[in-house]
Amino acid sequence: MGQRGGHQESWKKLEISPSEVMKAEEENSKEENKELKSKDCKLLSVFGAADLRNGAVGLYNIGQTCCLNSLLQVFFMNIHFTKILRRIIVPVRATQKMKNVPYQMLLLLEQMQCGKQKAVSPRELAICLVAHRVKLFVQYDAAQLFLTIWNLLKKQLKNPELVGKLSDLYTVCVQEHLACQTCSSETKRNSSMLTLPVPLLDSCSHKLKTLEECLQCFFHPEELTGQNMCFCEHCGKKTPFLQSVKLVHLPQTLTIHLKRFCFGRSAYIHKLSDCLPFPQDLDFNAVLTEQQCEAYDSEKDTWQYELFAVVAHSGSISSGHYCAYIRSLTECKWYCFNDSIVNQVSWDDVKCTYGHSDLSWGQTAYLLFYMKKHPLRSLI
Repeated sequence: MGQRGGHQESWKKLEISPSEVMKAEEENSKEENKELKSKDCKLLSVFGAADLRNGAVGLYNIGQTCCLNSLLQVFFMNIHFTKILRRIIVPVRATQKMKNVPYQMLLLLEQMQCGKQKAVSPRELAICLVAHRVKLFVQYDAAQLFLTIWNLLKKQLKNPELVGKLSDLYTVCVQEHLACQTCSSETKRNSSMLTLPVPLLDSCSHKLKTLEECLQCFFHPEELTGQNMCFCEHCGKKTPFLQSVKLVHLPQTLTIHLKRFCFGRSAYIHKLSDCLPFPQDLDFNAVLTEQQCEAYDSEKDTWQYELFAVVAHSGSISSGHYCAYIRSLTECKWYCFNDSIVNQVSWDDVKCTYGHSDLSWGQTAYLLFYMKKHPLRSLI
């Protein structure tokens, strides 16, 4: 899936080579160390990006980085995430700091908050990600890049308590069921996922009309028959099975991945740009049945959400652009983060990302971020 820079910047496209990364790692001069120590002292005063005194700050597109920029803005506008970021263990050596994703994200956040610029460059963080073999200056999928960044954060946080809090903040817990339809034997397995990847088409390839229908379809049991039958140890042969996923736990920040990119009849991937309304308020108790849940009542009491952010994609598979619509948790106002340009918008503007099949370049919501209204406990 492609992306296209939304704005032409005044400088040339940033190109990062492995030799440049190696050269950066060897720069351990005294002046550099003094600068890093000075930045470390400032980190104590960093707050959530939504609390910026100089207004929302954009990120320059340094070469097909609109996908990265949109995801970073969603991270930084989440006060629960920035609280975790402020408590990281700062690496000691300068070379370690250059390769540490949480630290580089914190430095970028500090630069956005303490400066007076309307936009800043994510160049140092980009160099850090390239050092971890993340290919940024290419066409990227937002859901895939979101998972990549989250895994790097979790791996490098070091503090087990913060790792747990990061998981509590974003991780969905489900229970997978597989039941033989002949002998009724059943196997269960608990698993976790960063996003809920919901389909936009049902099993008969009919278009689903609302986000609630997409969620119901994801948790709807599926019959495995014919060529899809599984081997049953009790029956000693392949038999029809019923496969289902039941919801166990929802995080503070729920990420829903709308699977707009799918295989068509011609075996080629194409984009579904059809309209799919999503609500500002979402109650999973009203969406799922009791048979689709495997959770305690105390857990279900916290399943009321309100929309926090939308990462939207415009364009096609081969060429496109990302931007983010985010609601400030302190101002309760919506903003559109389009690389270096940030504007306040209305809910009607956000609804324009519902999609439309006749608009090939129109914006369509791709990732939805919902924030829990009544968390069970504090994350920090």
